[in-house]
Amino acid sequence: MRKMTIFVTEAKSQRPIRELEDLLLKEPGVERALVNVADGEVKLELDETEIKESQIIRLIKEAGFHVE
Repeated sequence: MRKMTIFVTEAKSQRPIRELEDLLLKEPGVERALVNVADGEVKLELDETEIKESQIIRLIKEAGFHVE
């Protein structure tokens, strides 16, 4: 299991956080996704045999979010 931390600009209010968590948790290989509302920090636990960090970032960007 690999841990990954990123910051998502829009993840600072309830609706975008819910959308982001739902998006991430639907992906095979994403075991856990926690968003800190104060600063947009997203902590993930991934199974790297199923999904890579670059795929996560691409998925987030394609959904219209901005990764810092």
